[in-house]
Amino acid sequence: MSGVTGVRRLRDLAGPAGGDDRTVLRHSDGPWIRAADGAEALRTHLGPVPAELAVAHRGLTAGSGALSALAELGTVRASWERRFAAAQGECASLTGTFRAVARTLGGTDETVRSSFTSVAGRAEARW
Repeated sequence: MSGVTGVRRLRDLAGPAGGDDRTVLRHSDGPWIRAADGAEALRTHLGPVPAELAVAHRGLTAGSGALSALAELGTVRASWERRFAAAQGECASLTGTFRAVARTLGGTDETVRSSFTSVAGRAEARW
């Protein structure tokens, strides 16, 4: 004897077929839905920012006279507007992706459950 005791087979570790432990391995769509909701909320929150930036920009340039540094302000503003638009686009993309993952996980749970049910039925027929 090699000194190894208590050798178990993988099927012994799985427990009895058809037991109540089938719900242990379960995906939850909750985190994915919350992530999608968060991305959507961020996209919505960014919506009015370019208009608010435009109002602030008008007020700044109206009271500044002809300062040379303000010539660069338009370039900086345009850069920020591009960044806000890119962030909104990314948030919209993530929202759709996160919701798709949640749907896929739900389908995966059902597929796995069905596959184990058919395997358990065949295993019981053999024994």
